[in-house]
Amino acid sequence: MTDTSTDQPVTPEPAVEGEAAPRGMKKKILHEFRETALTIAIFVPFWLLFSTFVYELRSIPSESMVPALQVGDRVAVAKFAYGYNRNSIPFGLGLFVIGDKKCPDQPNAAQAKECVEAENWFGSKPKRGDVIVFQHPHSDRVMIKRLIGLPGDAVEVKAGRLYLNDVEVPRDKVRTTTYIPDDNSRITTAVEYRQTIPTGDKDKDGKDVTKSFLIHEFSDSESLDETPRFLVPEGHVFMMGDNRDNSEDSRAPSGHRRLAAQFPEAWPYRGAGLSADTRDDAVGMVPMDYLIGRAETVLFTLHGCKQAPGAECPEGRMWKGL
Repeated sequence: MTDTSTDQPVTPEPAVEGEAAPRGMKKKILHEFRETALTIAIFVPFWLLFSTFVYELRSIPSESMVPALQVGDRVAVAKFAYGYNRNSIPFGLGLFVIGDKKCPDQPNAAQAKECVEAENWFGSKPKRGDVIVFQHPHSDRVMIKRLIGLPGDAVEVKAGRLYLNDVEVPRDKVRTTTYIPDDNSRITTAVEYRQTIPTGDKDKDGKDVTKSFLIHEFSDSESLDETPRFLVPEGHVFMMGDNRDNSEDSRAPSGHRRLAAQFPEAWPYRGAGLSADTRDDAVGMVPMDYLIGRAETVLFTLHGCKQAPGAECPEGRMWKGL
């Protein structure tokens, strides 16, 4: 018998050009997609937690805090500075987690203390001179102003001068400055002062700790340069903008409707009439549980300065402490 089988080498079929590449590319794309999705899945919850409980970024929309803050500044806000409350935790979670305990409109010291403790987790006391982000008590707007009065303080403005507990808060003239406001094209002149206020703390020798900051005044006879003597109730704070003649803050009569209705003459430079619409009311006395955080640093700005002969532009808008 003749063996007809032969051992012949098996020649592999040639690969079709371009066939393997798509499979490799598809695998690479899927790998990149999984890596990106994993990164997002880790980063987004981390960022939400960080911005909710540690620091968040806020942009400045108005000139009420000039010269410390300019329109377009991006500011780092310490969320932990005064503890956590229903307004400092976003997306309605603060109201869900902490609740909404209704406190009396004019609480006594014991009631105010109970309300503040119930509505602020890990709360700590703010200081005069702090720049604070807070929820507007009468609208859904978020505000930023400087804290001037603590609970129990008497605050008054007379002829443009600030009085705290019946003592004039010193201000020293620094210079006269000219600039173009963000909302118009006219050159504005303001006097820049350095104001020094006691923070409410004492040093080791028992002396008042103070904080200094710059303010702007157009004159000493603007609409809020004369006010009644306000007594800050327990559980509340008194806020003012550094741009004193371009800030609707705790001085404005629309934030004190009952007082303004009884004593309209207490604001001689401001019209006595109040709008019936309360949605545009000024902040009045700000409850402690409306504080969101302390503004600490101007990180950067995304807003240009309007140029004109004789007009100045602010400098140092990156990593600037407040």
